[in-house]
Parts: sequence; C-alpha cells; structure tokens
Amino acid sequence: MITRLDQLPAKEAISPGHNACAGCGALIAVRQILLAAPRPLIVVNATGCLEVVTTPYPYTAWNVPWLHVAFENAAAAASGVEAALKVLERKGLGRRHNIIVFAGDGGTFDIGLQSLSGALERGHRLLFVCYDNEAYMNTGIQRSAATPPGAWSSTTPAGKQESKKDIMSIVIAHGVKYAATATPFLWKDLVNKVAKAFTFDGPAFLHVYAPCPRGWYTEPDKTIQLSRLAVETRYFPLYEVENGRYKINYFVTRPKPLEEFLSLQNRYRVLLRPENAELLQKLKQEVEERWKRLEALSQQREAPSSTHLVS
Repeated sequence: MITRLDQLPAKEAISPGHNACAGCGALIAVRQILLAAPRPLIVVNATGCLEVVTTPYPYTAWNVPWLHVAFENAAAAASGVEAALKVLERKGLGRRHNIIVFAGDGGTFDIGLQSLSGALERGHRLLFVCYDNEAYMNTGIQRSAATPPGAWSSTTPAGKQESKKDIMSIVIAHGVKYAATATPFLWKDLVNKVAKAFTFDGPAFLHVYAPCPRGWYTEPDKTIQLSRLAVETRYFPLYEVENGRYKINYFVTRPKPLEEFLSLQNRYRVLLRPENAELLQKLKQEVEERWKRLEALSQQREAPSSTHLVS
C-alpha cells in the first residue's frame, strides 16, 4: 500500500516542457500513473490530446518506450506487443514488460471500443487507461459517447441530449479480473489501483476522470477542485471491481448539490438555464440511479451474475 510520495516505486516518465494546457487533468493523472507503474514498462498511446502534446516532432516528453498508434487500434497494437514479448521471452531473446495503454474517451468509448473489446476477450496482460475529459478535445471539442447530458460541445451547441455510455459496465461484462475508476484529486487511491492492476495475469482497466480547462471552459487552477466535486456530488463514483466483486472506495453519504460541480464549468451554461430544468433533472436522476446500483452491487457477498446489472 502506497501512503507517501517517497513510496512511489518509479521515476518520472514524462519530462517537463511538454505542450499540455495549464491545469490539464489528463497529464496530472498520467504522471501519477507512471510514477506507480512497475518497470520495465512500455506505453502504447492512441491518438489524442496526450499524444499530441507530448510528441511535437522532432521532440518527445517520454522517458519510457512509447508507441503511438491510431485512435482505433491502441488495444490491438498493445496486444501484439504483449504477444511478441511473450514469444521472445520463451526463446530467451528478451523479457516481458508491463504494458499501459493510454487513450482518451474518444479512443475508448467510441473509435477504439472494438479493439479494446478484442484485447479484453483474448486476455492480454495489459492495463488500459481511459483518461476521460468527456469530449474530443484536441480536434475541436466535439461530442463523444462520454459527453454527459446537457454539456455543450461544438457538435451539441444546445447541450447533448443523450446519456453517457457506461464504459465500466461494458468492460466488466467481458469478465476482466480488475477494473476501477479514479481521479487525480485522490492520488493515493489512483496509484494503489495502478499497482494492484499489475498483480493480475490478464487485462485490467482504469477509468480516470480528467477535467479539461480548454473544453470545459474552466480556470486551470480548478482542475483538482473539479475532480473532487465530481466524486463528492456522486457524479463520478470511485469504485473497483475485483474478480466480479464491487467495492466503493470513497463512500459519499451526504452528496454536495450537483449544481456546485456544474456551475464551475461554462460548458453547462445552457443546461443551467430555467428552460432546461427537465434535462438537468434527467442528469441528476442518472447520477442517483448509478450510485444506488453501485451500492446494491457492493453489498452483494457473492460475485454478481455475468451481466453485473441490477434490475
């Protein structure tokens, strides 16, 4: 269990001087994850904000082996790396490495979902990390399947009407041994989940909530506050699923009003208008239903059924 900064096992894997926006939640989370990831390590990075800001040609901010692939095939490429290293190790020509895949919500919820599903189904030993800033931020803030109801994006100027895709339930339905949510404000929770993920001989998944000052129209110094409010309003619960058993890691008994979280983000300016009260109520209802479902699942003594859903 890591409880102090000096217990982090690894060195910095991201150099200073990259081009990320000030207050970028994704970069804060990635830095924390890499400080906790056991070595030797290979990073596979889907196209997205993280790739763009860390590798302006001909420079790189990466201090570990790093492979850039397209939006749609990060999990497939990582599967190939893992399989190749396994063969090399068997032939006495190399050794296995720990593998982390980093992809945004677009490369996970949408474009990369098929390759992620394939890697989970085949059982490759890797940690897939989705840094979720709830839109396609590096290409113009377009809506993704992770964008919540009522949020402005360049393709939903009146606020998105559809619900956010439940990526955790999709991943868990594959029967993975370990999946968890995390966010940068509770760094001890995040780094210990990274360490735990690598103890399993198979795929693991980490859903990291990563505020985006540019796409959310927030001040850079609000990133950690927003990360915290997302948890304390029950908007983004922190939990893990280990061998089918759910556990809430940060139990919120008295949630703060959801408006306290939404009002700091100008992307919700349309949602918070009186005429959109019905859409706001829909979002609140989804938040509470998700929390109640997690509570019920975490109280089960036996592993849930294959669907992991409560009717």
